[in-house]
Amino acid sequence: MKRSKQIQGHPYIEYTKPHYSEEEMKSRSQAFYEWLDTRRTVRDFSDKPVPKEVIDNILLASSTAPSGAHKQPWTFCVVQSAEMKKQIREAAEKEEYESYHSRMSEEWLKDLQPLGTDWHKPFLEIAPYLIIVFKRAYELDEKGEKKNNYYVSESVGLASGLLLAAIHQAGLVALTHTPSPMNFLSKLLNRPENERPFLLIPVGYPAEETFVPDLKRKSLEEIAVYY
Repeated sequence: MKRSKQIQGHPYIEYTKPHYSEEEMKSRSQAFYEWLDTRRTVRDFSDKPVPKEVIDNILLASSTAPSGAHKQPWTFCVVQSAEMKKQIREAAEKEEYESYHSRMSEEWLKDLQPLGTDWHKPFLEIAPYLIIVFKRAYELDEKGEKKNNYYVSESVGLASGLLLAAIHQAGLVALTHTPSPMNFLSKLLNRPENERPFLLIPVGYPAEETFVPDLKRKSLEEIAVYY
């Protein structure tokens, strides 16, 4: 049984974690990196059903992320209704068309060319689930009064990273879609005023034949500076 104690009047429970030898730490960290390095953004989805329990577990894993003052300022809206997915696709493509034809700079469009993207988003209807991540700018108590959340974008970003890792671990694929602006998601899903759309993530199995850009990730020397 874990021990507990009061610290400044608040309950704390004992925390323990296994320790590994240096060699095992190296092996485990290398294996985890190599496995996670196989994760790729996919735009070709299968419509094969995914058990709801898998999505439930993925969301629970995501919600283990740290957050400012442990406020957990996120809401995951899961869409599986064909009609709602159709409405989301139509609204997203409308915004994406405007972006590709008038909002994006020439440099931005040039940077996107190797990825083969355009304003057409069929995956929004094909993928069995759409997970829309909302960030909660503040909370509303029973009286409707605002209560602060802290480091909201940072917290939701951390949860989203764990979400992608959990999707990968379950053997599924995902795409981080960010149509801009995303206000249409709040309206279509009838979300409260304290929530802001953060990411739109189709989730499912990859299509039977799937290709992804032959990209290379930055090396350790390019991403890390040791002092």
